[in-house]
Amino acid sequence: MLQSFSLPAVATSSAISSLHAPVWLFDLDNTLHDASHAIFPAISANMNTYIARVLSAGGEPCTQEMVDAARRGYWQRYGATLLGMIRHHQVCAADFLQQTHDIGPLEALLRAERGLGRLLRRLPGRKILLTNAPNSYSTEIVRRLKLHNHFSHHVAIEHMHVHGQLRPKPSKLMLRRLLRKHGVAAHRCILVEDTLANLRTARQLGVRTVWVTQYLKMSDPIGKAPLPRTLKCPGYVNVKVKSVRQLPMRLSKLRSQSRRPNNNY
Repeated sequence: MLQSFSLPAVATSSAISSLHAPVWLFDLDNTLHDASHAIFPAISANMNTYIARVLSAGGEPCTQEMVDAARRGYWQRYGATLLGMIRHHQVCAADFLQQTHDIGPLEALLRAERGLGRLLRRLPGRKILLTNAPNSYSTEIVRRLKLHNHFSHHVAIEHMHVHGQLRPKPSKLMLRRLLRKHGVAAHRCILVEDTLANLRTARQLGVRTVWVTQYLKMSDPIGKAPLPRTLKCPGYVNVKVKSVRQLPMRLSKLRSQSRRPNNNY
């Protein structure tokens, strides 16, 4: 069963309590802070070390090319490198997450815009943090950003189990369970993300989508494929913004685009 734990809820208002107010699903890394600046490079280095150790466990030497191929291939096939490591190498998810996210004090690595708390207060409706990052890491990030009081729930990757299987974003099954658990219809939700694969599956279910682009540096998870100069907005993205701080001015467009799912994307 999909589970989540509650963080202290924000004081409600008539707008928030309204049945017509949206429910916001916020990603964390490269959405609410600049993970590409220093955090992702540190996690990536740990991931390379971990994967190389696993791949060489049989005694065969492991090259960086082999590590890159595994990371990119599993990410493309499963939506998360971790799932490929679990299915093909029987790694322990908790061990993988702990070791890859052991990057020392986050304060020196963290970079984010100011005024995010004021932004979240301006947005009508509940906010849920929905991240493929581990619980301990994501909890520390939101507390350091002073955003923890703005989310009614925090759903980290450890809470994304469905029928005993880990189902992180972009899993449709996980997202359906999440919406059912919180008693909200898909068309009332807005997913705010930097990852297109996650936005695409959410839109197929009828969730409105916001693509955040300002922190994107590379188009693959191993940091070796540069982004194109012009980021074209796919049809499954309702709104493209550089920064989440632009969300209040795009509310009217988001409100006009609530509709049924489209599985043609």
